Amino acid sequence: MLIPFNDDNPLEGITHAYVTWALIALNVLIFVFVQHGYRPEIDVASAFGYGAIPAVVTHAAVLPAEYARLPSELTLVSYMFLHGGWLHLAGNMAFLWVFGDNVEDALGHLRFLVFYLLCGIAGGLAHALAMPDSASPLVGASAGISGLVGAYLMLHPNVRIWVLMFMRLPLRIPAIWPLGAWIGFQLWSLFASGEQDTAWWAHIGGLATGAVLVVFMRRRGVPLWVMTRDGTPGGPPPV
Repeated sequence: MLIPFNDDNPLEGITHAYVTWALIALNVLIFVFVQHGYRPEIDVASAFGYGAIPAVVTHAAVLPAEYARLPSELTLVSYMFLHGGWLHLAGNMAFLWVFGDNVEDALGHLRFLVFYLLCGIAGGLAHALAMPDSASPLVGASAGISGLVGAYLMLHPNVRIWVLMFMRLPLRIPAIWPLGAWIGFQLWSLFASGEQDTAWWAHIGGLATGAVLVVFMRRRGVPLWVMTRDGTPGGPPPV
């Protein structure tokens, strides 16, 4: 397991990543004050009321009235701000903290917010289409975070990032290696594990959407696939 916690990638187009900070704060506040730190009796209501339930999104089922809070279409946004526990929240926020500011820098504040929400919506739809009859609510920012991973790799594959291997060993390596491994794990899990507790299709949908959107939404003059610190495109990064 590789957990990112820092990168050597200064901002160039903006001075502060206000949207990234606001998203982190909003996720934490919702977890604490709406989900009450994942108290089960409260979380059931919030998960069914604000989570994206595939069968409801695809109109294969109707949510009981006591749980209905939003139109099913809006749950494709609200689900992104709920989490299944402190570890779920912390893992997603770590990725958002490390990679969000540089993607926001490349897109600008408003376009970054739109980008993040579109990645989350696309991931939620991918999950719903892959499991259209599922009655289990989808929660978590993972699809939006996956979009950030796809965009970051398109922008800065060779920037050195700090990761914790197995939660113990700090390593400073080019982004393409840990993020490439993360993508490989998502694909392997999708087709090999058979585990249904994690919405792998949401991850893949968000990832693909982020990689495509950043090409069209980045600010004018922001290059793609920068392999060196001076911004020169190049071949595979050094080991």
